[in-house]
Amino acid sequence: MSVVKINAITVPEDRRESFEERFRSRAGAVEKTAGFERFELLRPQEGTDLYLVYTRWESEEAFQAWHNSQDFNQAHHGGESRAPVASHSQLWSFQVIETARPLTA
Repeated sequence: MSVVKINAITVPEDRRESFEERFRSRAGAVEKTAGFERFELLRPQEGTDLYLVYTRWESEEAFQAWHNSQDFNQAHHGGESRAPVASHSQLWSFQVIETARPLTA
């Protein structure tokens, strides 16, 4: 059964552009990871400065393998030294128990 990991990241309004640019320029290694199913970056629309980074995995083991990999470490901690743009983050974990897709004719 799939699992969803949502990283809830607080980004002040004056740092949103930098935050989004970091995601646009990411290496994309997660897409090549066994067990990876989906990624979405969700921008807040009103009333909050909380971005959501949504990833879906075929299992908790697949997520943990990514989380413990060199690719994860490079994507999150490697490269040039840059000032942080987020002020807080929290990882939420969910198990997918039901999914709906559009009906096809």
